[in-house]
Amino acid sequence: MDAMAMPAAADQQAVLQVEGLRLSYPDRPEVLCGVDLAIGEGEHVGVIGPNGAGKTTLFLAVCGVVAPSDGSIRLFGEPVRPGRFRSDIGLVFQNPDHQLFCPTVAEDLAFGPRNLGLPPDAVAARVAEAVAATGVGELEHCAPHHLSGGEKRMVSIAAVLAMQPRVMIYDEPTANLDIRSRRRLIRFLQSSSRTRLVASHDLELILEVCPRVVLLDEGRVVADGPAAAIMNDVQLMERHGLERPHSLVPHADPHHH
Repeated sequence: MDAMAMPAAADQQAVLQVEGLRLSYPDRPEVLCGVDLAIGEGEHVGVIGPNGAGKTTLFLAVCGVVAPSDGSIRLFGEPVRPGRFRSDIGLVFQNPDHQLFCPTVAEDLAFGPRNLGLPPDAVAARVAEAVAATGVGELEHCAPHHLSGGEKRMVSIAAVLAMQPRVMIYDEPTANLDIRSRRRLIRFLQSSSRTRLVASHDLELILEVCPRVVLLDEGRVVADGPAAAIMNDVQLMERHGLERPHSLVPHADPHHH
């Protein structure tokens, strides 16, 4: 692997430092087989790879939801302890229905900050900020299960933003979105400077919002570097069950003879 491609690795100030991460489930040995990853403050990193590569498991481990069998995960220099909630990292699930469970959107947005033990005025301020960032203001009195897929997605992002995490993790954020909702999500991501990891099969989305890409396959990092360079490597992509994004395919110049 190209050492030049890992800007945060040598920097002890890495926001997220994953070393030698291994993880197995009882029915699936070695879902992660020694993952090394370093993310610097403010970096926007895409995580790509075929189904079953270990993307979601990596995210769950980083958030302390599942326990690694080996290796270490440090967030802002502190070890991640499985089962201990960290408000400085926020995970937006692939399915918003796993995230939204209150009778109204407003209650969903306030749920996290309230659980952090914040006073009502601080809760209200955080909710207002998250609403402004995501544009879900007109939905606050709605029941989440009445919303469209795109509305649910933005509300679930707002609910995580209200916790004010320093690192945001998005798992397949464009899943089931229509074109307009997808474009709105991309605009939101482009406007946000917060450190983030985005796993997606939507490689055009990754190109638009993540300058750096980590290619994961069979629980291993097989490439880590500039997004366009990695995703333009046709043989590398095909070897790992992926297609080069259409926007990177060279187009013949019709005026050239």
